[in-house]
Amino acid sequence: MKLLRVGTAGTERPALLDSEGVLRDLSGVVPDVDGALLADDVALGRVRAAAESGELPALDATGLRIGPPLARIGKIVCIGLNYHDHARETGAEPPAEPVVFFKAADTVVGPYDTVLVPRRSVKTDWEVELAVVIGRTARYLESAQDGLAHVAGYAVAHDVSEREFQIERGGTWDKGKNCETFNPLGPWLVTADEVADPQDLSLKLWVNGELKQDGTTAEQIFPVGEVVRYVSQFMTLYPGDVINTGTPAGVAMGEPEPKPYLRAGDVVELEIEGLGRQRQSFKDA
Repeated sequence: MKLLRVGTAGTERPALLDSEGVLRDLSGVVPDVDGALLADDVALGRVRAAAESGELPALDATGLRIGPPLARIGKIVCIGLNYHDHARETGAEPPAEPVVFFKAADTVVGPYDTVLVPRRSVKTDWEVELAVVIGRTARYLESAQDGLAHVAGYAVAHDVSEREFQIERGGTWDKGKNCETFNPLGPWLVTADEVADPQDLSLKLWVNGELKQDGTTAEQIFPVGEVVRYVSQFMTLYPGDVINTGTPAGVAMGEPEPKPYLRAGDVVELEIEGLGRQRQSFKDA
């Protein structure tokens, strides 16, 4: 299923994109798309049955905002330097263990919302990423297979990053990762049963129409199941938590000087095979 949330920010309602590409209203079946829904097999069964019945009300998508596909996100765990080609372009050694950092849930915006370039920013960068949405409580998982079994679905994430704040201002990466609007998510949450192999997905990103990133999840150093297993050794993952699993080569930081960091007026588009497409205009905060 392709689950999403539509409406103005803060008042989104649940929806579904059916097999014919028609947007359907789910608000009469479930209150929202969140961790509680993803952990409830009975409620998910109602959604599937309603989708298959063809009786869900159609929504007019004209002018209708698409919000983040997941409400009440608990935490966003991010994996850094998780693609062989990205590590090479930044001159970093591939990590022996996953590099873990966090983004606050309040960085999440819709896939077509405006993204703000932080004040005094000179190195705002782009990163297309596969987002993993947790559907079952995960703690001390024993295998990558167990990790995959705890995944409810997948989405497109844009891990916008300010490199000076991240690398040159001391401390951890968090200062360059948590600026407002720095995690567009969506358009859909695609349930795990529709993704045959999360290690066989193409990822692309364009800046002002120019292709910048063209990668595949096959390049991940630590695949999805292993990432979930690994993270569960250090923290409990709950339904509705999100893991951003890293970005392939092609970021601004990896280009020759002068590096083409993002500025107000730039437009970024990104997509992951089968998971949908995003588009954001950038403006000054």
